[in-house]
Amino acid sequence: MYLISEENSVIPPEKLDQSEDMTFPLSQYFINSSHNTYLTAGQLAGNSSVEMYRQTLLSGCRCVELDCWKGRTAEEEPVITHGFTMTSEISFKEVIEAIAECAFKTSPFPVILSFENHVDSPKQQAKMAEYCRSIFGDALLTETLEKYPLESGVPLPSPHELVGKILIKNKKSHPKPSDGSTKKKLSEQASNTNSDSSSVFEPSSPSAGPAALVPAEVEAEDDEDEDDDDDDCKKSMDEGTAGSEAFATEEMSTLVNYIQPTKFHSFEISKKSKRSYQMSSFVETKALEHLTKTPVEFVEYNKFQLSRIYPKGTRVDSSNYMPQVFWNAGCQLIALNFQTIDLSMQLNLGMYEYNGKSGYRLKPEFMRRPDKHFDPFTESTVDGIVANTLSVKIISGQFLTDKKVGVYVEIDMFGLPVDTRRKAFKTKTSQSNAINPVWDEEPSVFKKVVLPTLASLRIAVYEEGGKFIGHRIIPVSAIRPGYRYIGLRNEKNQALTLPAIFVYIEVKDYVPDTFADVIEALSNPIRYVNLMEQRSKQLAALTLEEGEEEKDTKEVDPGVENPSEVKSEPKPVPVENGLSHTPSAAPKPASQISPQPQSTVHETSVSEMEAQTVEELKQQKGFVREQRRHYKEMKDLVKKHHKKTTEMIKEHTAKYNEFQHDYLRKRAVLLKSAKRDGKKSPEHGASFFEQEILYHSACSSRVYFFFFLLFTELIVEYVIEKLTAIAEESQSNQMKKIKELCEKEKKELKKKMDKKRQEKISEAKSKEKHLTEEEKLEINRSYVNEVVQHIKRLEDAQTKRHEKLVETHKSILQQILDEKPKLQNDLDQEYQDKFRRLPLEIQEFVQESTKRKTEDGEQELLPSSSSTLEKLMQKGAQSEDDTEEDKKD
Repeated sequence: MYLISEENSVIPPEKLDQSEDMTFPLSQYFINSSHNTYLTAGQLAGNSSVEMYRQTLLSGCRCVELDCWKGRTAEEEPVITHGFTMTSEISFKEVIEAIAECAFKTSPFPVILSFENHVDSPKQQAKMAEYCRSIFGDALLTETLEKYPLESGVPLPSPHELVGKILIKNKKSHPKPSDGSTKKKLSEQASNTNSDSSSVFEPSSPSAGPAALVPAEVEAEDDEDEDDDDDDCKKSMDEGTAGSEAFATEEMSTLVNYIQPTKFHSFEISKKSKRSYQMSSFVETKALEHLTKTPVEFVEYNKFQLSRIYPKGTRVDSSNYMPQVFWNAGCQLIALNFQTIDLSMQLNLGMYEYNGKSGYRLKPEFMRRPDKHFDPFTESTVDGIVANTLSVKIISGQFLTDKKVGVYVEIDMFGLPVDTRRKAFKTKTSQSNAINPVWDEEPSVFKKVVLPTLASLRIAVYEEGGKFIGHRIIPVSAIRPGYRYIGLRNEKNQALTLPAIFVYIEVKDYVPDTFADVIEALSNPIRYVNLMEQRSKQLAALTLEEGEEEKDTKEVDPGVENPSEVKSEPKPVPVENGLSHTPSAAPKPASQISPQPQSTVHETSVSEMEAQTVEELKQQKGFVREQRRHYKEMKDLVKKHHKKTTEMIKEHTAKYNEFQHDYLRKRAVLLKSAKRDGKKSPEHGASFFEQEILYHSACSSRVYFFFFLLFTELIVEYVIEKLTAIAEESQSNQMKKIKELCEKEKKELKKKMDKKRQEKISEAKSKEKHLTEEEKLEINRSYVNEVVQHIKRLEDAQTKRHEKLVETHKSILQQILDEKPKLQNDLDQEYQDKFRRLPLEIQEFVQESTKRKTEDGEQELLPSSSSTLEKLMQKGAQSEDDTEEDKKD
């Protein structure tokens, strides 16, 4: 049950809640945005619906679009429609009411209304402004915040500071004209519109003919921006462009503050002006051009100002572009067609599923800091960001569909261009089994994910014909490794009841291939040393004689034959490190170390709480248990070492005796020959073999020395780490207890003082039966003053006690760190002395044997060798006895 529970979810549950910091400026967030929100289908002939605004806002969208046009009815009510197409009209007022109804049901953070205002009637613009004010009420932000004036260099307010507010994005008339001037301009614009030969049809007339099928936004692809400043609006009117926006009246302009649309000129001009309240909109093709030519500048622009990306006008089927492209550049308002649930929209839904579906996602730090520069096309690791290696193994599926069909799984990665891999992995199709298919294939490995904070993993399940069953989109930076059940979602990112897949996921820091061996050696030093030993023995076999090969083959350590089985857990601390393996007293639990507060508190007196010393920490059960385990393993290693040493001495002794026997036989022949010929007898023979024995002994000693040297470093690191962890846990418990103790002392003091007050009132009443209200008030007033003074003194004493305890904790942690070099030096010195003696003892043995060979001959040489061998073995046994005595001590 645990595997399928929420506790074992592939995403930490807290990531689904509102967990990101919402106090940064608006420009430092990705904002869930909609394009042509009112449409239910295509851009040319789809129906418009007020309900789309409700559904979009309830799904977590924070920026909706309103295409406003002049109403042709007798009431002159403004409408919302897609101009010059056959889409239907809906009432502007009804849309505003729907937005007010659903704006903050899913998320409390600000909503942005992106107006595309084509209303050329001052009267109807005034109605639009009045509807916004009356229906939205206090939720409409009409005045700037005091801390954030509309000045150069001042950042935008944060979502937290704009909670429950609605912001308007509309043309703003900076030099406020008089009412007559504005009406005159709007009348001229309307006249030009009616006289233009290409615009003789009504904006939404179904019988407008072929010209009516050209969407109003197609013209935006020819211009740099759909939102022009005042001069560009005049130019558009002179040219008779029907799709250009109308002049904003004073009533509409006063509603605009922090979201002022302006024509984009260049990144340099925007950087110099540094006006955070000015934002620009880019058609996707123009945005791609900027991203391709000046990617770094685009990212810098988005650190301080808002940018809105919208689909190109030729997407008449309401398809969507890939939002990941512009998230990589830090663009905030990625407007998509919410009515089309394609892959792009699915990614958008997956992106904003997290952070409590607030519609705001905090951009990565390097996209927010002014001192960092980021290139979205980078292929190397980003400064300060550790690349990941991700491995996903699809094991099985459960209840994927009730049909008797084959199913398969696909894995995609979306992120930076270097990280993106479409259909990176595909399992085999199961054989007509969709209830519990099992794949258990080789894992799909993403060797290097350069930017995990912007990458998303998509796992999708399909029927064998390609029909979509379900999927899940997971941010790489939040993936929990291990065995996980992943519940699938439908196209709208709604959870499916039963379908799930069982996977095994590994997430590691990326390591280049050139350093793979080094990292492997550091992560598993014992295995690495054993492997080096095995290789040295294999190389040594090349220099052995024929008769010696069989002996060496038999002496191969069975633990080295399969290095993969060598455990990588830290090895034991030897008993010689000066730490007692058996505590002299029973270890004290953390709950018993700290003294309990006294039952009575005398005014400002506080109970003292002593921090645990290093020696007390060493007596903790967890630390003692680890030491005992280390001692046992260390004892086994020492025995193994002595066994190998004894075997090496036996081998050398046998070789030496064999050589000595041959040498004496040959020497006797040479002596006879020399005596017969009258020559001097040779005096050489055994020196070469004696040097060979010494050489092999020294090499073996050096191998064990380096092994134990590396081993002791690992021991010391683990001891200090374990002791520090125990100290931090104990200190954390003490800090919690001291906080509880402070509260208890305050309560007891107040209780005691209240009792004292009651006694004073009773005493006064006993003296004077008719105690006046003024006298009672005086007693209470003096009581309050006295309590305040006592509590202040108590708090001062508690603060000093807390500071003293904190300093003691720091001192104890420093003492633990100071023990590290001492432990390391003691262990190094001990093993240096031990393994420095080994070759000397073998050398003494060889020299003694060589000396005796000429005096006693072959018959007395063997007992001498055995005697020396017994002596060395007794030394090894004595070393083991010393180890056991140290343990008992």
